[in-house]
Amino acid sequence: MKFKRSLFVISLVVATIFILSPTSYAGIPAGFDDKEIRIGLVGPLTGPAAPWGGVVRGAALLFKVVNEEGGIHGRKIKFFLRDDQYNPAQTKAVVKELVERKGVFAFTCGTGNAQCMAVTDYLLENKVLMVGQAASIKKYLFPPNPYFFGVYPLYDDDASIVTKYVVEKLGYKKIGFFYQNDAYGKEGLAGCKRRLATYGIKLVAEIPVEPTEKDLASQMLRFKNSGAEAILMWVNPTVAVISLKTCASMQYKPQWVSSYTLQDHSFMYKISGGLWEGVITGAYLPPPDSNLPLVVKYREAAKRFNPELPLEQRWNQFIIGGIMFAEPLVEALKIAGRDLSTKACIKALNSIKDFQGIGPKVSFSKKCHQGTDSFQITRCGPGGTFELLQDWTSNDLATWKK
Repeated sequence: MKFKRSLFVISLVVATIFILSPTSYAGIPAGFDDKEIRIGLVGPLTGPAAPWGGVVRGAALLFKVVNEEGGIHGRKIKFFLRDDQYNPAQTKAVVKELVERKGVFAFTCGTGNAQCMAVTDYLLENKVLMVGQAASIKKYLFPPNPYFFGVYPLYDDDASIVTKYVVEKLGYKKIGFFYQNDAYGKEGLAGCKRRLATYGIKLVAEIPVEPTEKDLASQMLRFKNSGAEAILMWVNPTVAVISLKTCASMQYKPQWVSSYTLQDHSFMYKISGGLWEGVITGAYLPPPDSNLPLVVKYREAAKRFNPELPLEQRWNQFIIGGIMFAEPLVEALKIAGRDLSTKACIKALNSIKDFQGIGPKVSFSKKCHQGTDSFQITRCGPGGTFELLQDWTSNDLATWKK
């Protein structure tokens, strides 16, 4: 009996230690050990938004460079790349797998608003960090919670700034808005309308589209019949290209203006067969051919690590975006030091002020986890080149600052 009682006590102690120790599932350490830090990368490597998959590939490139340079305080970054096909249900599945089977410490570069919102409650429940998601709606970051940090400028701010440019610099008053029927598109629409209200102008047409729609003839005909001289579009790359091609077939040539999500002019020029020339977009990243030191560094790394890929796939604006989104997480891991924990990483993130990476300066605090709201405005020139129209500008109508 003494033996059985002792065995029971030992089992109870072991079980208690297991429950209280910093582990995730099935005994997997909570995101790191002495040799590695596990990071999850989830995005649309296939599907209607596949070009945006470059974002997670960009973060992967950054992590490869970090590891090549020795890692972070003796630990290498082990990253797990997963395709969610721009499908929220798939996002849930792969995020759950990475948390429960791989024991990741944090996620970065989750792509898409519906996709990120689909796993918000799950990540909060499991106290897993998401830093630099490629989604930027107010609901995601306001009010701030301890685990989510965004460096992606808000779609609302982007729309407000480019709308101001369209009205004040280009002189357009007959403006249409084409938007993806989700939080991404709707927040862009709200920012545009808020800006137009300051001029007493109303949209001549505001038309939604589902992300997977292929036949856009009816929507484009409505814009043409509305007399829209400029169309702002908050859509994914595939829908944008179909829109331009459909309008070209109708001999309808409005001034196209896009969210910064389509600021990769060289890429969009190629997949649109040259129709992207003349399109104006917001921008928060340097162009791929920039001679800025960090751009040169990572461009060379892209050639070194992914020689089998065509140039436009291994180095483009989306790749640069992924680097920007993941940089603050790397910086926080450095600040946190060798004695790593989620709590230490959160403290480090909240201490970041005017961090200068490959994009605009980023700052966080306990009261605000939105890292930046600065934009440039660019136009696609001949051959997919970048033309700077307006330098860094913040949104004077930003509601989140009030």
